[in-house]
Amino acid sequence: MSPEAEEKPSVFRVGGVTYLRIPAEDRRRSAAFYEAVFGWSLRGEPDVPVAGEAGVRPYIYVESVDETLEKIAAQGGEMVDAPYPEGDLWVATFHDPPGNVLGVWQQGPRGAG
Repeated sequence: MSPEAEEKPSVFRVGGVTYLRIPAEDRRRSAAFYEAVFGWSLRGEPDVPVAGEAGVRPYIYVESVDETLEKIAAQGGEMVDAPYPEGDLWVATFHDPPGNVLGVWQQGPRGAG
């Protein structure tokens, strides 16, 4: 099989944890650590401060942020941040029933899914 024919991994896996926000005081050092240990590549500008509460926050790719938020509410979860655009993505955060904050995101227009 030629390298061109190989399928590359995709972050667009429904239900997959595809993004982690990891707060850090020295973002460059943390980026270097995760790259060296796990081979992760940093996206975005490492000098931009991390917003929000401390702790790791997973973001889960979904086909529809709005439909997923409806399911979350029906199962006892609660929206924290209403869907907001980030480039060509729509992102929202929620509390699960025990109170953990997680994020969901979709690519494309908000009504798509």
